[in-house]
Amino acid sequence: MSETFTSVSQEEAGFRERVRLSFDIDADICVIGAGLAGLSIALEAARLGASVAVLEGRHIGWNASGNQLGTVMPGFALPLAELIERIGFEDARELWALSREGAEFVRANATEENMPGIAPSDGVLEVSNVDAGDRLISRLQMLNEDFDTEVEGWQVDRVRALLKTDHYFHGVYYPKAFQVDGRKYVHGLAALARRAGARIFEDTPVVSIDHSGIRKRIVTPSARLRATHIVLAGNIHLGAPLRRLSETLLPVSRYAGITAPLGERVHEIIGFKGAVMDSDGVDHFRIVDGDRLMWESPETTWAARPQRFAGSVKRRIRSIFPQLGNVEITDMFGGATGQTVHGMPQIGQLRKGLWVASGFGRQGMNTSAMAGQLIARSILWGDERWKLFSPFELVWAGGATGRVAGQLVGIWGRASSAAAGSLARYRERARVKDREREARLAEANRAAGTGPRRPPPGVRPRLPSRPAQAAQAAQSVHGETEPAPRDDAVSQ
Repeated sequence: MSETFTSVSQEEAGFRERVRLSFDIDADICVIGAGLAGLSIALEAARLGASVAVLEGRHIGWNASGNQLGTVMPGFALPLAELIERIGFEDARELWALSREGAEFVRANATEENMPGIAPSDGVLEVSNVDAGDRLISRLQMLNEDFDTEVEGWQVDRVRALLKTDHYFHGVYYPKAFQVDGRKYVHGLAALARRAGARIFEDTPVVSIDHSGIRKRIVTPSARLRATHIVLAGNIHLGAPLRRLSETLLPVSRYAGITAPLGERVHEIIGFKGAVMDSDGVDHFRIVDGDRLMWESPETTWAARPQRFAGSVKRRIRSIFPQLGNVEITDMFGGATGQTVHGMPQIGQLRKGLWVASGFGRQGMNTSAMAGQLIARSILWGDERWKLFSPFELVWAGGATGRVAGQLVGIWGRASSAAAGSLARYRERARVKDREREARLAEANRAAGTGPRRPPPGVRPRLPSRPAQAAQAAQSVHGETEPAPRDDAVSQ
């Protein structure tokens, strides 16, 4: 069946009355979890002609999927050099190409025609907290030449011309990366899936799963469902029947805030129109609604009310852009993501007819979209590219001990990033002071006429012979004048 793209109305793209599963049904594919990954799978499978049922224990996008900044760009959380080292150059190229396809899946859906009010905009700038210009050259060459990704390297002056802060040095600009309204996208995705024929049931937790046999059985509080394929896309909240899978993920919550309107001054201080993220994964921000600043920074392995972190967001903004003053945070949001030990998403078939799509913490929206395409096309077309993820197996995340360790590692990482940034700025200021001191000394020498004299044009300066240099050195050391040997004596 050919793929079709249907638009959704303003009402469909927002909240609507929830439908619970209250009767027994059969489907080709049952997706557990109505976040970005689960809805992407449902949409792609429904477009390809399968009957799809989505079961969600709460409501669509209630966790991290409905509370993210909406930045879309290729790549994974695992650095590219480490990805190549882990699986080899050619497989890394294929995975990177899949991540680009995921980004294009989001771009094709996130249009004003399909999702009114989605507000797409282009351009993502990754900035460094330290002076790392030399290290960026090989990375830029690799992305451009080997991984077919359009990127530009920005010098410090260009970065600071748009971001009025000395916290950032060099930058990597992705002109084809983009951002959307992340909250609207997840609901727009659900509306598109419904229009394509998928059935989404909210407030329908899964009590048990029997994945043996050709037709799998899923039990909910008020009904049962049978399906040929089950896709586990519930991240860290899959519940008791799938606790072993949930325990392969480290729950990490990130929080973001939106400021009150800041007026024109925010554009004078932040002149970049797209999303900005630092290379250490600490800060992520962009201007929204004309003159408000959306900023994501705090991170913890323990869930908490987002409002508790309003002060942290405010202080972080002030530390980077003190010119903005004491901004007011009017809205806070956040959610828990599942991060894997190996740093890559978990995508593939656990056993015949039982699939997994999870571990998208720090991966970006492109990876959940990529998972939707891979799994739907594998089930319906026999596409086996999901096997590229086979080296990244399910690894236990350490339970409560893992959370404590993760929290400590996060604190240490942010502290080391701050220390490295402070050291880089100190060195930069020291270099500037040295240049200024040298310039003042040179100017004073010129004014006093004591600076080094230049020979007349066309006349080469005569260098003193080595014996003459030795005699001068001896005079400076002993305070005595010794006759320098003549040149003809040297020649003898």
